[in-house]
Amino acid sequence: MTNLLDITSDQQFTDLCSKKDAVLALNFWASWAEPCQQMNDVFTELAGKFSAIQFLKIEAENFPDISEQYEISAVPTFIILKGDKIVDRVEGAKAAELSNAVTKHAKGILNKFSNTTSLENGNNNSNSSNNNNNKSKDLNTRLKTLINSAPVMIFIKGTPQQPRCGFSRTLVDLLGEQKVKYSSFNILADEDVRQGLKVYSDWPTFPQVYIDGELIGGLDIIKELVASGEFASMLPKEKSLAVRLQDLIEKQPVMVFIKGTPQEPQCGFSRQMVAILNDRHIKYGYFNILSDDEVRQGLKTHVDWPTFPMLFYKGELLGGLDIVKDMIESGEFDQVLTA
Repeated sequence: MTNLLDITSDQQFTDLCSKKDAVLALNFWASWAEPCQQMNDVFTELAGKFSAIQFLKIEAENFPDISEQYEISAVPTFIILKGDKIVDRVEGAKAAELSNAVTKHAKGILNKFSNTTSLENGNNNSNSSNNNNNKSKDLNTRLKTLINSAPVMIFIKGTPQQPRCGFSRTLVDLLGEQKVKYSSFNILADEDVRQGLKVYSDWPTFPQVYIDGELIGGLDIIKELVASGEFASMLPKEKSLAVRLQDLIEKQPVMVFIKGTPQEPQCGFSRQMVAILNDRHIKYGYFNILSDDEVRQGLKTHVDWPTFPMLFYKGELLGGLDIVKDMIESGEFDQVLTA
């Protein structure tokens, strides 16, 4: 497979990266890390599907300079490069996320090729303008969704667990001291978001802090607001656990509460529940109860059901795995979900 290579020298890597307009997928891995073995197989499979992208495997510890250049702190880590710019970053054994990133940029190559063909036919200017306008609208819609995805939303370099710059680290520590609940987005993982957000909010630097969808500012402004006592009054009032649980239950018509994610279930029962929903092509939302112990324990009392997974339809509990299996056998399951 000519588009899948194991890097054997720093010079080989430099030469490959120097190709203008090339799109490269980098896989930083280690032989001792078990998750890497699984993700190496996924990486190879993607290379077979997307011949327009150059896939490079880099054993992180054997190439410390390259690993340092791309701020690799854990394996596996995957980076998508366009030219010499990072346009996507996936950290951890997240097969679905990696596949989505590769697919997105492979489509970008096809779109570019399509635009070039139109140019040869004399029709490129209008098509290119339309494509750029559509791309800008799509990005703005995505940015608005991200900004409003949590009452307090921060855009930082890295993650709260592993900040990648001093300003981001200071902000995370400050929010921790203030006991603020927030969600975050790693702008190093998506160059479109990183550059687009600067224009969208007319704010040139990171980190950025949003409350209820409104830009508050960067680190210096948050420091000033905390010092003056204003910051606490700006925070949205926290919902009671009961209200929060009901909001989660009603987030989508079909909601499943599982251990892990649909891409990486963390128990056999959750895996079976996800397989049932996927096999029947049911659209559903999910919540990973391992990510929030308050939800995990509170939901058991809220609906008087002691185990997970739990499946809800239009705000009503259907039951756990055994109940769902019984409903499928009786034919009731399909009747309820299509009612």
